Amino acid sequence: MQSIIGNSLAAVVALAVFVMGTSFFWAPQAAAGFGIPNSPIQDPAFRAWLRVKGIRDMACAVGILILLAAGATSLLGWFMLALALIPVGDATIVLLDKGPKSAAYGVHAASAVVVSATAALLLTA
Repeated sequence: MQSIIGNSLAAVVALAVFVMGTSFFWAPQAAAGFGIPNSPIQDPAFRAWLRVKGIRDMACAVGILILLAAGATSLLGWFMLALALIPVGDATIVLLDKGPKSAAYGVHAASAVVVSATAALLLTA
């Protein structure tokens, strides 16, 4: 049962991260929810960096889906644990740049908890 819940959560995380990654292409204003204050959404250079982040998000999601398809539960658990470092880093960046604590904790830290809990379920299945 743990592996079913863990795999299901991993699939949901993959879908969410993939959609989030694509949003940097078709709705770059969504980056304001990331939490970095005064993000220059109209600046072409900033938008290019958003697309770089979007590609990385989509690649992470594809990695999750590959491991799900392969049925590599333990490896997926370790991968999810490694991926949990991303939202931890994001929360740290938002806090260091004096962004809203609601984004740092409510978006990024909460994401880290969900991804870590998914990893724990998969690793103990």
